[in-house]
Amino acid sequence: MLQAHSFLWNYLWVAPNLLVFFLGILLWKRGFNRILPSFVAFAILTALGDLAAFAADIIPSVSAQNFWLVFWAELLLETLLKFLVIGEILSHVFDPYPSIARLGKMLVSGFGAVLVLLAGVIAGFARGDSVVHIVATAHLLEQTVFIVESGLIIFLFLFAAHFRLSWDRISFGILLGLGISSCEHLATWAMVANSSPSEHVRRLFDFVNMATYHVAVLVWFYYLLVPGKAPKKSTIRLPETNLAVWNREVERLLHQ
Repeated sequence: MLQAHSFLWNYLWVAPNLLVFFLGILLWKRGFNRILPSFVAFAILTALGDLAAFAADIIPSVSAQNFWLVFWAELLLETLLKFLVIGEILSHVFDPYPSIARLGKMLVSGFGAVLVLLAGVIAGFARGDSVVHIVATAHLLEQTVFIVESGLIIFLFLFAAHFRLSWDRISFGILLGLGISSCEHLATWAMVANSSPSEHVRRLFDFVNMATYHVAVLVWFYYLLVPGKAPKKSTIRLPETNLAVWNREVERLLHQ
């Protein structure tokens, strides 16, 4: 059961991607592409990319070299879209401070684009007769993405908590799902790197990674499709915070 290409393996690879693809199409039909264009694109395109990688893995005529090229292409696309999504969520969280929201979104999304560009350069240098180079650089990119992604998500949660910023249900659910997946993947990578496990144990880690992504997809279904309680609007005028001051200064900077 806990073997590569067993029923459970195939299910955990295919099912979450079919679910998130269905979620993306459903959100598109409901008009969420106007509110969350990056996440809708992430849901649809990454699902298609993962399914393409699965097809390349099971089709006998596809060589190991070509499979890792497909995996690389999917990983680059997923990396770029993840940072676009995080930038998009940041802009929603800082919606009361539009200048900070705009600047933060540009910085996070731009950083993602630069990371993808650097990864493409690494991939170019890694091409050779041996597939091992591609595997090693793919794993390096994955670890880098998980580290940066986890750091950004934790920072955003802590920053919002410190300044007592209110979360809308959708933004919180999307970031929670990404956080669960990235932190678990980073933890498994750390254990693999420091313990030199056997091939069987590595395979078990793969199952845990895929199952965790399945949980993240279910979290997105819950927060995006199940209606929550309407928040009560406060009529109390809050005192000016540091964020309001920063927002004014950023606005001034952007318009210079």
